Amino acid sequence: MEERRKVVLPANAVPILEQRYLRKDEEGQVVETVEEMFWRVASAVSGAEARWGVAPEVWAERFYDMMARLDFLPNSPTLMNAGTPMGQLSACFVLPVGDSMEEIFDALKWTALVHKSGGGTGFNFSRLRPSGDVVRSTRGVASGPVSFMELFDGCTEVVKQGGMRRGANMGILDCDHPDLLHFLSAKTREGRLANFNISVALSDAFMETLDGDGQWSLVNRRTKEAVRTLPAREIFDLLVESAWATGDPGLIFSDRIEADNPTPHVGRIEATNPCGEQPLLPFESCNLGSINLLHMVEGDDFDWKKLDQTVRLAVRFLDDVIEINAFPLPQIAERSRGNRKIGLGVMGWAEALFHLGLPYDSDEALRKAERLMAFISSVGREESRLLAEERGVFPNWEGSRWQEKGIPLRNATVTTLAPTGTIALISGCSSGIEPVFALAYRRKVFGDQVLTYVNTILTEELQKRGLYTDDLARQIAESGSLKGLDLPEDLRRLFITSHEIHPQWHVKMQAAFQRHTDNAVSKTINLPHEASVDDVAAAYLQAYREGCKGITVYRDRCKAAQVLYRGEEKSSEPTAEKRERKPAGRPGVLRGTTVKIMTSFGNLYLTVNELEGKPFEVFATLGKSGKDTMAHTEALGRLISLALRSGVPSRQIIEQLKGIGGSQPVWESDGVILSLPDAVARGLERALGESFVDSSREMCPSCGAPLVAAEGCLKCEGCGYSKCG
Repeated sequence: MEERRKVVLPANAVPILEQRYLRKDEEGQVVETVEEMFWRVASAVSGAEARWGVAPEVWAERFYDMMARLDFLPNSPTLMNAGTPMGQLSACFVLPVGDSMEEIFDALKWTALVHKSGGGTGFNFSRLRPSGDVVRSTRGVASGPVSFMELFDGCTEVVKQGGMRRGANMGILDCDHPDLLHFLSAKTREGRLANFNISVALSDAFMETLDGDGQWSLVNRRTKEAVRTLPAREIFDLLVESAWATGDPGLIFSDRIEADNPTPHVGRIEATNPCGEQPLLPFESCNLGSINLLHMVEGDDFDWKKLDQTVRLAVRFLDDVIEINAFPLPQIAERSRGNRKIGLGVMGWAEALFHLGLPYDSDEALRKAERLMAFISSVGREESRLLAEERGVFPNWEGSRWQEKGIPLRNATVTTLAPTGTIALISGCSSGIEPVFALAYRRKVFGDQVLTYVNTILTEELQKRGLYTDDLARQIAESGSLKGLDLPEDLRRLFITSHEIHPQWHVKMQAAFQRHTDNAVSKTINLPHEASVDDVAAAYLQAYREGCKGITVYRDRCKAAQVLYRGEEKSSEPTAEKRERKPAGRPGVLRGTTVKIMTSFGNLYLTVNELEGKPFEVFATLGKSGKDTMAHTEALGRLISLALRSGVPSRQIIEQLKGIGGSQPVWESDGVILSLPDAVARGLERALGESFVDSSREMCPSCGAPLVAAEGCLKCEGCGYSKCG
């Protein structure tokens, strides 16, 4: 190992690797170096080469060197499991769900096995009969797709993926299912279907009906009869209202996906993996990997020769993965080996654009995206064709659309733009094709020491122009962007962050990459908190017009909005008239609890006094702080005291304050403190010995940092955690 290339990692990559990827002994101690991990993966994957009489050692060195340079990394299950007894290397699976109780519970068992092995699962629940429909065998009535989705959700909650990753699911329902309206609002109740992303499969017929303001029929799957007809506009309006409030459901455009199905003679594509970028047949899986574009830039353009070589090596690597993969079910093994789908994608697009001097929201960036992805697709297919000459075409090639075109390929699909959250952190680049979320941030380390991290490309550019100062770094860290700073316009135009980009440019970028991608594109269309329902609708319609295969939107802090309640789902929040009103007078003696919370303005000391066993008043003081900050802190304490004395439950006060973002977050041992209001909320929790779910912004369960919406899922920019596995 001494002679092999040493791996140079970003500082925050080491704890991620130690926690999730490097092998451990029975006591949980790390017993593997980063170099040993990459060699484990390279040597295991290259073992497939021997099946065609090729010396594995040569390819092992090439695979290792590619990963050690961080030019390419495979999906997490491959890094975790290659060369181990687990041996399951794919990230994406789709499982069928039939309409009988036996078929449903077979699918539930399969789901547990896939999650245990480290994969995520997608389902289409449209075969299930609607709620209230007849069940002849028991003379009862069906409970409908959503109730069974809750069963799958519960199963996911208790199964840990391979001991390292929590499972994730995609639940899809066709747009003509009778339970569609119930499905659209399934996630508007907080905490429901927490392990699911949900999407509606919209057909071309529905979109045409919507465009013509026509009527749409919902059809019983058992009887094939229409059970209800209503305006397509009404369905679409409910869909976008739910997405505006919660981020769900997303959309997949089912006919567009099926039009690109390479093996329609094998089956119809009904579902995708959890983040929506990998459409798959029932019992099909796909293994993924991504090229680090930050390492492919040379001067003011890409190094096309290096990119060509990396694409070819990555395609061979991913094809070898299929050979050594220990699939969790025999049905999955048969179908996956029959089509041999791989998904090569990219990461680091945002930094590549910084280097190239192209603003994310520009026509030049869109043209560069198309040229780049067209090149990767062309080279990738050429390498798959060469592999077909060496090893044979994929077994289901006869009857495929590739046979119709006279193109012999080793792999039914070659390209996918998948989420790269954790492997992007390891590689030191941005995720997938997403813009950056912040140009700088602060992290508290070693007690009270606060370190400021500024995007290295921005830092280099500021230093080159003689503009960099510690004070400027502080200003950038406080806001996370260059907006409003006294800097040259071209800098502020180039170094733009996600929420400064209009949603239509997010969709345009997704569409540009989609035009040259076999499968689909994992991306989130970020909307500002003040965005309207009409803005969500516009993004959905634009995605369809521009040729996307699906779309996910997320309105910033949408969890802070009042969720939608329909039918029997009523709010349990007490009304003002029902609240117990506490006496205004204060007794001479009260007892309470004082807690200390770190903030970037100094230590916050929060005292909560109680009356008759219930919180009555709050005093908040701030050390090492300016007068204005101290005044704001005291004002918060007074207002909270007034609310408590007026009968407002402490839970509601905490939920209102917790998760409010500020300019200077601070990392503590058990989480991140986002702002002074957030610190007060955390202090109230600790003083009262309670913990409440943040209704404003979801937090990372691993490190406590706020989760951000990217690549079709919620993920942590700090430690790489993703709700989608």
